[in-house]
Amino acid sequence: MINIGGRGVRPLFVCERYFEFAALKTNWRTEILAGCTTFVTMAYIIFVNSAILSETGMPLAAVVAATCLCAAFGSIVMGAVARYPIALAPGMGLNAYFTYSVVKALHIPWQTALGAVFLSGVVFLLLTVLGVRRMIVSAIPFELYSAVAVGIGLFIAFIGLRNAGIIVPSTATLVTLGNLRAPETALALFGLLLISGLMAWGVRAAILIGILTTTLVGTAFGLVHWHFQMYSLAQISATAFQLDIRGALRYGLVEIVFVFLFVDLFDNIGTLVAVGKEARLFNEANKIPRINRILFADATATIAGSLAGTSTVTSYIESAAGVAAGGRSGVTAIVTGILFLMALFVAPLAGAIPTAATAPALIVVGSLMLAHAVEIPWKNPVMAIPAFLTMILIPLTFSIANGLAFGFTAYTFLKVARGQYREVNWLVYVLTALFIARFLYLAGG
Repeated sequence: MINIGGRGVRPLFVCERYFEFAALKTNWRTEILAGCTTFVTMAYIIFVNSAILSETGMPLAAVVAATCLCAAFGSIVMGAVARYPIALAPGMGLNAYFTYSVVKALHIPWQTALGAVFLSGVVFLLLTVLGVRRMIVSAIPFELYSAVAVGIGLFIAFIGLRNAGIIVPSTATLVTLGNLRAPETALALFGLLLISGLMAWGVRAAILIGILTTTLVGTAFGLVHWHFQMYSLAQISATAFQLDIRGALRYGLVEIVFVFLFVDLFDNIGTLVAVGKEARLFNEANKIPRINRILFADATATIAGSLAGTSTVTSYIESAAGVAAGGRSGVTAIVTGILFLMALFVAPLAGAIPTAATAPALIVVGSLMLAHAVEIPWKNPVMAIPAFLTMILIPLTFSIANGLAFGFTAYTFLKVARGQYREVNWLVYVLTALFIARFLYLAGG
């Protein structure tokens, strides 16, 4: 018992009030389950991020430790300060850009590239403090919020279908149906049917039960392959505080810092909108309360990640899996962060979960997010066309930022063409100009 204002109040009750359990209609069991679901769904990043960054010459064990620490830090800060069920970790895509476009293509030392990530994080933080990032989020038309949520749902489902082997690359048609008799694909189909069936019966833990059961079945049939190797906190010293900020400034990596900043900014906005829609975080004015705290969390996580030794940290769309499991408060993110911290010492156990077990969860979560399509005024071309471009280009270009850029640009053009240019926020014009400049830059590359 603790005493506040002369009244005895249980610590758990204080936490429930702080995280607004009553208003969000949630409880400890649901939040912990949701946090576990989010972690299990995104635990792959521990190994995928490490494998990608190790190609730069960074020690693998050190990157594993850095990945776990910065994911734990970012998720716990998001949960405790912003109080939202959004987990953070090094971003996919940004880690590939870090490795292949910056270090390997430009022959930039990984220490210098980390310096560029640090600088982008500092700029992030300044833009957050100045309220610029909040203004950008507020400037996005509400109808595009729904389009982003649907587009990311398609994106998640596409990734799940690819990871499951249900769809595979094709030189003739880009993608085609995979070999459904392949053991891993058959296992994924089993997981998909199991999760779907459990959800049809209203089982709240359907996704987590499905992932764990599929893992056990895969183990029984010899489809789970992993090698035990303990990781310790001491191994992070090989990358921690090895960043070269002066080198980044000396090389004049303005373009690289801008790319880190630009992609992370709009990937974060897209993830925030998608998870916010799914968890019903928007208020009556279609705004997300405490938005600056959310943006502060990912900015500080990026800075912490660069100091620990990993690429840009961003909000993870896999957080939608935890939301689908009932997560509504910051406790979900805190639980995910604690599990990432524990994974630092038992990383091989997290690695035992095969892709075939997590892919069905991504497919199901993606399907649930398509419900937001009904919120788009499809009979109004001024909104329908930008919404469609946003939805379709997020999965087809494998980039949330690209889909949002096309939707934004189309929205501005159609508003002006319709003579409704006065209805467009001035910041939307600025962002549209930046998007067009980005398209020209990418075309020139």
